Amino acid sequence: MEIRDLRDHVQFSAQGPIHEPLFESDRMWSELVCLDRAQRLGPITDPDSDAIVTVVAGEVVVHLDRGHKRIGQWSSALAPAGTELAITNASMDPAVVMIVAAPPPTART
Repeated sequence: MEIRDLRDHVQFSAQGPIHEPLFESDRMWSELVCLDRAQRLGPITDPDSDAIVTVVAGEVVVHLDRGHKRIGQWSSALAPAGTELAITNASMDPAVVMIVAAPPPTART
């Protein structure tokens, strides 16, 4: 069994979002993304992977294709395969989100 304390992976940079890998297997992939003020991740998409975005800390706006929703700590959003996903920090405080995708996304080029 592998166990990770998410707090060990939280760090921020003024240069952009910090991506911290968590777990990866043949069937699942996950990372922690730390967004400082006004930072944005994406848009990203994968034609074969569903993803779940969970807010660990802060508030973000989750953009799925042309729709968007503001969600806070302990909330999750589902991004179905093929959906264009972007995440924007929605507050003056830093935000931390966990992204879990299955199957693992295709390598980015």
